[in-house]
Amino acid sequence: MKALHDLAAPAKLNLFLHVVGKRADGYHLLQSVFVLIDWADTLHMELRADGQLKRHDVLGGDLPADDLCLRAARLLQAETGCTLGADIHLEKRLPAGAGMGGGSSDAATTLLALNRLWDLNLPLQRLLTLGLKLGADVPFFLGGGPAFVEGIGEILHPIQLPEQRFAVLKGPAGLSTPAIFSSPLLARSENLAIVAGFPASDGAAEQITQGFGRNDLQPAAEAISSDVREALDLMSKQFGNARMTGSGAAVFSVLGEGETGKDDQSLATLLQARPAGWTGRICRSLAQHPLGGWAD
Repeated sequence: MKALHDLAAPAKLNLFLHVVGKRADGYHLLQSVFVLIDWADTLHMELRADGQLKRHDVLGGDLPADDLCLRAARLLQAETGCTLGADIHLEKRLPAGAGMGGGSSDAATTLLALNRLWDLNLPLQRLLTLGLKLGADVPFFLGGGPAFVEGIGEILHPIQLPEQRFAVLKGPAGLSTPAIFSSPLLARSENLAIVAGFPASDGAAEQITQGFGRNDLQPAAEAISSDVREALDLMSKQFGNARMTGSGAAVFSVLGEGETGKDDQSLATLLQARPAGWTGRICRSLAQHPLGGWAD
């Protein structure tokens, strides 16, 4: 039976995140730069002729019974009338509740893979429309590369960035996104002109790599989560800078290029001193999604 193996679903980092407004329906308007990193889940797809969709947890995790992979597959079936099914094998390596888009990335890879496995040949624009129905971050993972992001996350402006290295750290607890956005400590960016010209402005890449902006969700997250506070403190002391990514509990530091081995050892030492449940990794940014071009 036809199958696709070793399909990457990479995580993302928000290099900055500014809250710039609020829609009438209560959703907050954001501006951010998203970048893919080489920390990823892995999916394997096997064709089924009976139309059934089954998800299998390769690593024996505790994923929800109805995760975004299955929702993406059902949506693709419903939108196209496809009568084929699939066995979806998921190696879940990205931490949950990290703000790194793991579930959204899994959904995007599922859409791209099943579009090919089922010979649907939908163009990327059609998949982007479907992805937005699953979550605001899904279109980014379908888009192929780093992007300046607006709206609730669905308006993408592709940009080019130099390769970067990051240390990423997350404690055992997650974060409640509604609690962050309802917090009185939620910061808002007043000067939109700074970021409004980002996709085309001279020196944009340099500003981003030097740590442009901030994460407006961080003050609220620090008040809610001791894990976030501890991670920010540890990473700042170890690497000289630290910032929360997205609305989750992961914290990252931007690293230089000259001390790869030293950085690996520093993070390993830091993790060894943490209680069970802490996780982290040294990562590199990706110029393009591993499945980039699959829906062109």
